[in-house]
Amino acid sequence: MAYFLGIDLGTSAVKCILVDDQGGVKSSHSVEYPLLQPQPGWAEQHPEDWWKGTAACIQALLAKASVLGEEIAGIGLSGQMHGSVFLDSELKVVRPALLWCDQRTAVECDWIELTIGKEELGRLTGNKALTGFTAPKVIWLRNHEPQHYERTAHLMLPKDYVRLMLTGAFGMDMADASGTLLLDVAKRKWSPEVVERIGIPMEWLPPLFESNDVAGHVLPAAAELTGLRAGTPVVAGGGDQACGAVGVGVVQQGIASVAMGTSGVVFVHDDTYQMDPECRLHSFCHGVPGKWHRMGVMLAAGGSFQWWKNHFAFEELQQAEAEGRDVYEYLTALAETAPLGSEGLLFMPYLTGERTPHPDPKARGGFIGLNMRHTKAHLTRAVLEGITFGLRDSMELIKASDIEIKELRVNGGGARSLFWRQMIADIFGYPVVTVNSTDGPAYGAAVMAASGVLQKDITTLCDQWIQIVDRVEPNPQQQREYERYYEVYRTLYPTLRTTLHQLNDLVSP
Repeated sequence: MAYFLGIDLGTSAVKCILVDDQGGVKSSHSVEYPLLQPQPGWAEQHPEDWWKGTAACIQALLAKASVLGEEIAGIGLSGQMHGSVFLDSELKVVRPALLWCDQRTAVECDWIELTIGKEELGRLTGNKALTGFTAPKVIWLRNHEPQHYERTAHLMLPKDYVRLMLTGAFGMDMADASGTLLLDVAKRKWSPEVVERIGIPMEWLPPLFESNDVAGHVLPAAAELTGLRAGTPVVAGGGDQACGAVGVGVVQQGIASVAMGTSGVVFVHDDTYQMDPECRLHSFCHGVPGKWHRMGVMLAAGGSFQWWKNHFAFEELQQAEAEGRDVYEYLTALAETAPLGSEGLLFMPYLTGERTPHPDPKARGGFIGLNMRHTKAHLTRAVLEGITFGLRDSMELIKASDIEIKELRVNGGGARSLFWRQMIADIFGYPVVTVNSTDGPAYGAAVMAASGVLQKDITTLCDQWIQIVDRVEPNPQQQREYERYYEVYRTLYPTLRTTLHQLNDLVSP
């Protein structure tokens, strides 16, 4: 039997899965690597750690699954978007990569929008300049580390660096390139106007591919490190959000997804290129060739729940460890004991700034409405409700774009909890479904690999491999109650914006 290897280069770990030629997942494995935060609001990683982790992950996965490298028919890659990998002319890493959640580039974003013009930038790229995107990071390097800028000869994204180590070939897919702020998203090519006007050398940018295009073949040296067969085809793959959408079958009109990773994403497929005139939503190329998508991004969705777990779930962590269960099961069960609305308690999930609908690196989180009756259960439920309210903000923008949504496909950590899925259905007002593929971006990367090697359409493969396994309908009464809380939630950021900025400025260097 032939297998396809899906590799997802995440923020905290790389995940590798083996998918057979019928779409079944045979095995998976993950390897973690460190995240560097040298200053508040900064986030960096060493690209070499990604490659070492990926090589070790592939080797361990093949051993775990008792699969030979010769049985791997193709490889696809997914990865965290926007991260800037700077390489010199000898392909040496110039400095640690600045990640998607790094917030240091607010001044550079303002400069880009002033230099090009906000409306013109939106027309050319479909997006506004945001601190997470790649282009502002390049300008920051030029402004603050000119010695590193002068050494740079190549600009890459995280997963494309791993593919370079695997194959020796440069390349970037349309979906991931959409988040650089350097791509003409409508025309699916680098934008010479943007590149020239902000002064980034065009020769730094790699060739562009559709996600299922074969972009290289495994080198003998990489084969020796990983256990793969030299010459195995590697497709271009995609950014984690496009791959995650493919991985749950969001490949046609009317289907949206809510992805609950460290960040949270509301994603909707577009057959034709459309953009939000105010660029509140991202307009990106899809991983499906010739298609697009729009999405809203919350920077700390699962990240907010993880923060709560790390700092306030000591008893639950001990119990989970003793019983060999997932600590989040205990926390969602605890949240379920509190009433809807957490008795007038709201949580603002802006722990690392925010992107949609408030593109503000100085936004901060908080509990609003605390009183003496509130317990740990109330606060835990408020965290889940606040995350879900924040994600609904993106859905409201999508609905305003006159896109008809029939169902939401939920994936990531939140998808495992029936309680949270019901909350999403009630707050969003749409049926929430889960599918048989639960490996998200890694599975989407494997679908892309199979599409490129087998020469089958991605949409056809998704129809054949992905089936709905659970469906949750909104509860009308709970939907009405949540609507009242959501209307209050929407007032929090506008009301507190000035205060949040003042607090941020007190502690900023």
